[in-house]
Amino acid sequence: MTDIRTVGVIGAGQMGAGIAQVAAQAGYDVILSDVDLPRAQKGRDGIIRLLAKGVEKGKIAQIDADEAIARITPVGEIAPLAGAQLVIEAATEREEVKRAIFANVGPLLAADAILATNTSSIPITRLAQAAPDAGRFVGVHFFNPVPVMVLVEVIRGLATTPETVAAVEGFAGRIGKTVVQAFDAPGFVVNRILLPMLNEAVFVLGEGVGSVVDIDTGCKLGLNHPMGPLTLLDFVGLDTALEILNIFLSTTGDPKYRPAPLLVKYVEAGWYGRKTGRGFYDYSGAEPVPTR
Repeated sequence: MTDIRTVGVIGAGQMGAGIAQVAAQAGYDVILSDVDLPRAQKGRDGIIRLLAKGVEKGKIAQIDADEAIARITPVGEIAPLAGAQLVIEAATEREEVKRAIFANVGPLLAADAILATNTSSIPITRLAQAAPDAGRFVGVHFFNPVPVMVLVEVIRGLATTPETVAAVEGFAGRIGKTVVQAFDAPGFVVNRILLPMLNEAVFVLGEGVGSVVDIDTGCKLGLNHPMGPLTLLDFVGLDTALEILNIFLSTTGDPKYRPAPLLVKYVEAGWYGRKTGRGFYDYSGAEPVPTR
């Protein structure tokens, strides 16, 4: 089994920074890489702010926060990733982007290093074509926000070895996550179930069956969910949800994954949710206000 000591994370956005944070807090040395150093540094700065809030709330000791931050090295290139035993790609959910990353970083890795992808929908076996060794390639799907959500899906491609799965499960356990295994299929377990539900909520809204507030309130109270589906879509990002649904549709050919027209319209308008300040809710004021 690979002895993982240093973890490389490609992509210093919300997901990548979250993965880097939990790995550093668990004692791993972390190399946080992005397309340039300022972006990687921005990701590390975000981690510093989150840990500072944790210290203020008494959730983490100052010395532990300082030690975690010291373990994270931001870089604007991929060459330093050669020293990592596990490299996790957390870039945008676009297959061509991920393939290019794997093709570039793959030749740098040691013979026993593991290359993982944080994809939430793209088949692992297909992505493994761009990896140097399909046996050491695996899906490791974290959930947002990573420091809070305890679940990790570990997805085996057709060629992924049992040793690779075991090593990644060991890593997940050390960072405090619970693992569910999934076979390689679009959306794996959670998103395969979740995205059609979220999409149907947008169909219901677009057809005028219920308002934003009524749909969210109904699902929260009627299904005992912590947040409504439209609120969750704003949190996930409408553009991300649309990308996932299109992957489901193109991969399976099943029309049940056809994106709701209103979801497409919102994405075309640039209303992606919280990250743009407007989605199914407007976040410009003190409290979110429904946009329909």
